[in-house]
Amino acid sequence: MTGGLSHLVVAPVLLPLATAVLMLLLGEGRRQIKAVFNLLSTVAGLLLALYLLWQLQAQGQPAAFGIYLPGNWSVPFGIVLVLDRLSALMLVLTACVGLASLLYALARWHQAGVYFHVLFQLQLMGLYGAFLTADLFNLFVFFEVLLAASYGLLLHGGGAVRVRAGLHYIAVNLVASLLFLIGVAVLYGVTGTLNMADIAAKLPLVPAADRGLLHAGAAILAIAFLAKAALWPLNFWLPGAYGAASAPVSALFAILTKVGVYAVLRLWTLCFPADAGSSALFGSGALVWGGVLTLAFGAVGMLASQQLGRFAAYSVITSSGTLIAAFGFGAPVLAGGALFYLASSTLAAAALFLLVELLERARQVELGPDAIDTGQDALPFFVNAEPPPGTNLDDEEEVLIGRAIPAALAFLGVTFAVCGLVISGLPPFSGFVAKLAMLTALLDLQRPAAWALFALLLLSGLMAATALLRIGMRHFWTAEARPAPRLRVVETLPIGLLLAVGLALMLRGEAALDYMRQTAYTLHTPAAYIDAVFSVRPRPSPATGGQP
Repeated sequence: MTGGLSHLVVAPVLLPLATAVLMLLLGEGRRQIKAVFNLLSTVAGLLLALYLLWQLQAQGQPAAFGIYLPGNWSVPFGIVLVLDRLSALMLVLTACVGLASLLYALARWHQAGVYFHVLFQLQLMGLYGAFLTADLFNLFVFFEVLLAASYGLLLHGGGAVRVRAGLHYIAVNLVASLLFLIGVAVLYGVTGTLNMADIAAKLPLVPAADRGLLHAGAAILAIAFLAKAALWPLNFWLPGAYGAASAPVSALFAILTKVGVYAVLRLWTLCFPADAGSSALFGSGALVWGGVLTLAFGAVGMLASQQLGRFAAYSVITSSGTLIAAFGFGAPVLAGGALFYLASSTLAAAALFLLVELLERARQVELGPDAIDTGQDALPFFVNAEPPPGTNLDDEEEVLIGRAIPAALAFLGVTFAVCGLVISGLPPFSGFVAKLAMLTALLDLQRPAAWALFALLLLSGLMAATALLRIGMRHFWTAEARPAPRLRVVETLPIGLLLAVGLALMLRGEAALDYMRQTAYTLHTPAAYIDAVFSVRPRPSPATGGQP
């Protein structure tokens, strides 16, 4: 990406930042105007992310990059933003989840706090920046931006449960941030740089006497990332925090755990590739078996969940465990299927978090004396008369034939079923395509850990399906008569949009898998990334006679 297009790489960070500043200048009131600005900025962010992804594809090369030097300093002395296939994928995924969460919040949740729209844009800014930055210090800065915004969003709406969960969430992330700084300091002491490409280039030059210190710094940094990625046993905070947050915030948080997974994948493939000598694939076993244990923990949690909100939270843990274990093998084919699974599971989890509130609201509707539909309006000729032999009757011996399913109930049932099929990995949706790609790749690895992950992928799908059947029966298959729930279009639209994107992944499964596999191969051959970063030169300054 050259010329003026390179400047667009920084736009996903500047756009939400400028929007947040503008809304702060508007003061504490004018929520409707802020809502319009927030929506316009989020839609623009999605269009921008799609355009950047399209520009990378237009280059026609697996190793396609867009690089921007915000301070116009040469590498590795200045800040660098790098757009590649992985970061472009994460930008689009973040924008999709962000837009859906915001649309749902506009129904009523955005009015529960003064600074919701500002925090929302700062959250997007932190996410976009974390996926684009190419040095560790700025990764820490963007981490803190998105975490600070997430603290406010988690507490949005108030209540003792949210405050309690929020305090646990804040405490865990403060400890993780401290470990982040310690790990960065150790790596800087060993390599003398914070630029990711420069670190990767200097690692082979690290003396054998300092190799242990290098590995210790990398391990400390990995613990900070894995705590955010909800690796077991560092994930005790997630079910309570995600379950206590409001529906749109929980949906947006579905992408937050993927920031930790992204950071691990980015730095691990860049610094410890298979040809890194004595540091080759450092920590691979810990990632694989840690991911397997996390997957098992999440699957058991899903099966034990009695509430849909906790099920959705444990599905996020299951997704993180699957991704970390798959990436830990260092196999590009398996990593390609895992990237497809990352997109599919994130979209489904976000949609499920939005469905939680609608389904719980439908169950809590108070029944009035005239609320029970006896079916007599649909079939008046059966009043005071015995129905013909063979007629289908319900438990109250009322006629089932001709009784219409309310549109709202039908929507909830269909979307719940689709989310369940995607999360369980059952055909024909995108979750099945992702798991099939991973299972096929695992068969070729011929390792005990691969067989363990293979078995757990199948077992976790069965456990998720069992739990969803139980939860679905509670919500949809009851003899208790309830009035049809009332849903707003602005609440149903984002769920439909998320599932529509997942459906597009299924319909374009071959093209999407090809993109993911090219992304994985590029990640596992980091020389192209390193060369692309070091090949960028500062632009000449007219004020200095053409010198940078």
